[in-house]
Amino acid sequence: MTMFQYRAINENGSTVSGELEADSPGSAAAILSGRGLIPDRVVEKSGGKSGTDAGLLARLTPVRPLDIILFTKQLRTMVRAGVSIVHLLQVLESQTENKRLKYVIGKMGADIQAGASLHEAFKKHPGVFSPLYCSMIQAGEKSGALVEVLERLIYIIAHENKVTSDIKAALRYPMFVAAFLGIAFVVLLTLVIPKFTNIFARANLALPLPTRICMWMYGALRQYWPLLLLAAVGLVAAGVLYVKTPNGRRVRDALKLRIPIIGPVFLKAAMSRFGSILSILQASGVSILEAMDIMSGTIGNAAIAGQLSRIRDLMAEGRGISGPLKSSRYFSPMVIHMVAVGEESGNLDELLKEMSDHYDAEVEYAMKQLSDSIGPILTVALAVVVGFFALAIFLPMWDLTKLVK
Repeated sequence: MTMFQYRAINENGSTVSGELEADSPGSAAAILSGRGLIPDRVVEKSGGKSGTDAGLLARLTPVRPLDIILFTKQLRTMVRAGVSIVHLLQVLESQTENKRLKYVIGKMGADIQAGASLHEAFKKHPGVFSPLYCSMIQAGEKSGALVEVLERLIYIIAHENKVTSDIKAALRYPMFVAAFLGIAFVVLLTLVIPKFTNIFARANLALPLPTRICMWMYGALRQYWPLLLLAAVGLVAAGVLYVKTPNGRRVRDALKLRIPIIGPVFLKAAMSRFGSILSILQASGVSILEAMDIMSGTIGNAAIAGQLSRIRDLMAEGRGISGPLKSSRYFSPMVIHMVAVGEESGNLDELLKEMSDHYDAEVEYAMKQLSDSIGPILTVALAVVVGFFALAIFLPMWDLTKLVK
């Protein structure tokens, strides 16, 4: 985006001037025309960044969920007020502070002026707007209930952001302590143990098992550290490359669900996401098969997404919803029962919302349990590491003291 200085004539015949960002002088003139102004002079502002530099900077700027929530709220308010799409996007572009989102809104406005529909303009920016977001915008356009759909989008983005933030906050402390334990282990092994290795070797003592293990690890690390470092880097690189494959993502996410204590939290959060998203899609008029396609891309777990794709294929054969869900090991009996009742009563969206609320409470309770149990577990882990090195050092020191006496 380039900064342009302009001079234009407003509806009263007065001359106005100012600055705006656009891709080209033609785009700037189109923006002015959309504002009800007649462009008289549009020139690039001297000293400004080039369009390539600005566009690159915009693409590198992350868009947070809070930015999307604020944008959606403003979009909903202006659509409800009856403002035209082109004009409201111009207003939002001028008011948005996030560089990348500002750049994307400008592109969307240009696409719509060129004849694209609103959901087509959104779909051109998958890095900012998820498939769920674009599909719901499309459903809102088709049904003429765009305001209601935007309100549901605001709820679901805020809901997703809260669940994700809660899980990250609960895991931050144990990850920090685990990293600290790893660093402490390496420091003790490389800086403390070598101080006593020569002493114990010259004393010809019968060393206890913890000391022999430490000396063996130190010797291996000192002699083979280039190979060990290369192997560690190779394993990490291979793991990262494997996780980028579809099968690797499925294996990783399946293992995440099996981690003791933490795995059930991830599964309950996925069930909450399944209920809330499918409920909103159903209420927005999205077909169940299309909704399952969207769910596969937005559930946030590749293992569950694979199950959803298989369930969708079974549903396409006319087997309903609850029946295919029974074939998946990730959906609990309560989820299957609620879906079955919703199918029978015709209130599937309401029951899915109740199920989502239930799992929200379950996630909150599980997070509290995780916080309560992680402290003792980390304390035991710290005691094991410190105790191991204490035994490795002080047991032979005690024998050496008796030998000196």
